[in-house]
Amino acid sequence: MCGIVGAIGRKDTNVLNYIVTGLKRLEYRGYDSSGICILNEGTFNKVRAVGKIKELEAKLESIKLVSHIGIGHTRWATHGKVSEKNAHPHIAGSVALVHNGIIENYAELKEALIKKDRSFKSETDTEIIAHLIDESYTRTKDPLAAIKSTIKQLKGMFSLGIMFKEDCNSFFAVKCGTPLVVGRDKDSSYIASDVYPLVEYADEYAFLEDHEIAKISPDHITVFNIEGKELEKKFQHLEIKSEDLSKGGYRYYMEKEIHEQPQVMVDTLQDRISASRDKVLLEDLPLTDEDLCRFKRVYIVACGTAWHAGMLGKYFIEKYARVPVEVDVASEFRYRDPILSNDVLTILISQSGETADTLAAGRQAKKSGSFVIAICNKPNSTMNRESDFTIFTQAGSEIGVAATKSFTSQASTMLLLSLYMGKALKTISDDEIKPILNDMVKIPFQMEQVLKHSEIVSNVASMYSKHKTFLFIGRGVHFPIALEGALKLKEITYLHAEGYAAGELKHGPIALVDNELVLVAICPKDELYEKTISNIEEVRARGGDVISIGSEGDERLKAMSNIFIPMPLVSKDLMPLLEVIPVQLLALSVAIQKGADVDKPRNLAKSVTVE
Repeated sequence: MCGIVGAIGRKDTNVLNYIVTGLKRLEYRGYDSSGICILNEGTFNKVRAVGKIKELEAKLESIKLVSHIGIGHTRWATHGKVSEKNAHPHIAGSVALVHNGIIENYAELKEALIKKDRSFKSETDTEIIAHLIDESYTRTKDPLAAIKSTIKQLKGMFSLGIMFKEDCNSFFAVKCGTPLVVGRDKDSSYIASDVYPLVEYADEYAFLEDHEIAKISPDHITVFNIEGKELEKKFQHLEIKSEDLSKGGYRYYMEKEIHEQPQVMVDTLQDRISASRDKVLLEDLPLTDEDLCRFKRVYIVACGTAWHAGMLGKYFIEKYARVPVEVDVASEFRYRDPILSNDVLTILISQSGETADTLAAGRQAKKSGSFVIAICNKPNSTMNRESDFTIFTQAGSEIGVAATKSFTSQASTMLLLSLYMGKALKTISDDEIKPILNDMVKIPFQMEQVLKHSEIVSNVASMYSKHKTFLFIGRGVHFPIALEGALKLKEITYLHAEGYAAGELKHGPIALVDNELVLVAICPKDELYEKTISNIEEVRARGGDVISIGSEGDERLKAMSNIFIPMPLVSKDLMPLLEVIPVQLLALSVAIQKGADVDKPRNLAKSVTVE
């Protein structure tokens, strides 16, 4: 969602470069407007623009602002339409402020402020925070006291960057619910919603915890709790390099990240498979075999693409560990009063580790006594800190909004976890595990083969980018890939796409079939092959075109398809790790054909940090 940056340096420095660069590096979070505010000799200078950051840059080019202290923001509209007056930063009296999150009790707070003759220039909940802080600061002239007083009144999720007109030597940051990181080098200090803006600027960084307040000065960062007590904050060396944020010669981050999947698989498997390849190594998992045996059920909770990886996890755990599994969309899990206890294992999946609904589900599970395992890509995430144990997916930086390599790392991690559990529960032997792990080791090389089909997929895009409806089908472990393929196409091409279990075709979706529909059928040769073939025949009989993803050498499927994309021969449970690549490439290629913004699709955010 929204992105926050801020910086302060020596009086002879200009922080504008960091602020603009930082905002660009947060574009993946999704936004519709942007803005900055700097402080110069007791005067706020604010510049805001609707649209891409280049619109903001155009305005800045004509103004030539210079300051050693400033804050910036990319807004994803929640309260109030997309407009310049609703863009951040917001100013109230002596306070300038940027905000990421949602204030749930803003209406009652605004009503109380209006009674105090406070007037508002925007439709946002954010401006209310600025007025509350200014109201308190007007009385106390104590910035920290004003911030403490205000955040105790707020209900919801919020991270804040705050400047006071009378203080050009420091500014403040607050974290509650949505992530915020502070960084420093020898003579400048920074804040951001993620570590990426800090690359090439800060040497060290630390994530703030909920209800922590940071006072940011050029040479010092002081952190307080909500009562004003100073805390000791441990900083870490920033190891991300600028090349990690580059496109590496590809046109788009998404394209680069799709092609990084073979290496991601290598990194995910590294140190997690024994040399004899008959054992999964999760030796730091603080659960004994006896502990694992006590779990009678498993909940897998996630959102979006991570939910699809969780669906694969259900197939894997039930097959190899023989424990019943429920897979929930986190926003539904939270509110359906799930049956939780200490004999339930809860698995959370999130690329960012900051997904609001999934975090809330984890808290709910822990409160009920469930052991919580996170499958996450970010070591410094809230999810890692709050879970009992985290298995890191080793996907590296994923900048494109549409998740790609994070899915394959999550899915393969779920398979490893299921084998680990099966071994503990004695539902699978070393001899049965060995061929699976042997096949997993080969997957990176087979991914490379699949990526060579980019040209076939590009031809598909040129043929079908003007079609209005795509229907993806699959059975068993291939069904989640059908859902993921439809989601990717929707996300970055804005075309209508649906993913269905192939057996459900006659229960409604077949009504959509005509000569304008494109069927994407995931149909490798397994025990469900003939059943999916019959579904393909039903679509062909009604005039629909067929793109099929199947086993190499399958001449029958090839003959009944308009386009056939062959997959290397692998065991059934590993096939989804290959099948997902052509559906990712299809979405990418169609988006390019349509001229869509591949890496920053409209209305979407990389990390959904509010409900």
